[in-house]
Amino acid sequence: MLLALPIVSSACFLLAPVRMAGAAEDAFGPPRIEVSGTGKIAAAPDFATITLGVVKQGRAATEALAANDKAMNALTASLKEHGIAVKDIQTSEISVTPQYTKPRRNMNGEEEEGFTPRIVGYQVSNMVSVKVREIPKMGTILDAVVEAGSNQIWGISFGLEKPEKLLDEARKRAMAEAKRKAILLAGEAGVVVGSALVITELGEIVPGVQNQMMSAYGLAAAPAATPIAAGELEVSVTVQVKYKLIEPK
Repeated sequence: MLLALPIVSSACFLLAPVRMAGAAEDAFGPPRIEVSGTGKIAAAPDFATITLGVVKQGRAATEALAANDKAMNALTASLKEHGIAVKDIQTSEISVTPQYTKPRRNMNGEEEEGFTPRIVGYQVSNMVSVKVREIPKMGTILDAVVEAGSNQIWGISFGLEKPEKLLDEARKRAMAEAKRKAILLAGEAGVVVGSALVITELGEIVPGVQNQMMSAYGLAAAPAATPIAAGELEVSVTVQVKYKLIEPK
């Protein structure tokens, strides 16, 4: 009897098919049962990454660049003052964009005819990705960079620096879950689970939590350090195991 139930959940972990062969020997080898197991373990993140920077405008490109450079130097200095290492500050985006005039519209909302846009200024954007290894300091750091001149702050993501031990524990739990399911199904069929024939790791997940963009102006007005809730991250591993089936004596 073959039973296949492939499921993929919205939480990004897998439940692989459960399949059980008959107890008699066949052309495919010894009687066997194939199951999957998913192991999960939660842990508090130990670092956070945030993207922030400065957007400045000027009538000339050199004017906008100079204003942006001044603000970015102040921002970088502020990050260093709050314990952020140079290796944890990385430029993620820099752009110089011309700003054009826009056509006027009449009372009917129609644009004026024959309009030709012309450049009236330039906008310079410079963004950096910052790794914060002391999460409790995140609120204070955000307030400091805004005070230093940052007017663009994007979502925070949290992560695990060394998830290997957590993944190994999740693997143990995944194997235990697979064995539990195999014993349950085999018991219902009147057979006994033997040794594992094949073990396949289907995948591991070390997620990050991404928050939405925050307003730099709102942070500047905050009377105290901006509150940051790190929560927990869930690490998971899914395995698929084929066990030998044994006829009870």
